[in-house]
Amino acid sequence: MKNYLETSRLILRPWQETDAESLYKYAKDPAIGPIAGWPPHTSVEHSLEIIRTIFAAPETYALVLKETGEPVGSAGIMRSDGMHSVAMQNDEAEIGYWMGVPYWGQGLTPEAVRCLLRRCFVNLGVSAVWCGYYEGNHQSCRVMEKCGLMFHHTETGNVSPLGDVRTEHFMRITREEWKKMNHLE
Repeated sequence: MKNYLETSRLILRPWQETDAESLYKYAKDPAIGPIAGWPPHTSVEHSLEIIRTIFAAPETYALVLKETGEPVGSAGIMRSDGMHSVAMQNDEAEIGYWMGVPYWGQGLTPEAVRCLLRRCFVNLGVSAVWCGYYEGNHQSCRVMEKCGLMFHHTETGNVSPLGDVRTEHFMRITREEWKKMNHLE
């Protein structure tokens, strides 16, 4: 069974089929998917299919506002044996995330990412965590910086899931860097 994780303002829990309407409400916004490399959702049914397939992956979480109980974004941990965008070692992971536009700029995404970093380093025994963002996605870069990830490298000519060619920047944090940042020597 997947774990439920908690931050001060969010519950990170597995996606449920009953979340399809909320998922569609935010994932249909063209400001979200394309900048992350995926197409906007086209219907509640499309969102339900995403919940049943992509969001059924282990360590994939709905970001649920404690205040309202509504899922307003998604975040997940991908290991080297799954679908990911960076070449990782077996003991490394990648974190991916997105947040509904009405909730941008409130610090919710860094809150969720910090929670997943803790899960990676404390519970899953990961040695390093990667995050990638496409050229121009400054909000995503800022989330990574706020969470202590540092620039590692840039790859050009990568084909996104949308089929276009993009430049992707990769940031990384090691367990040792994370421990030092969180004063957990």
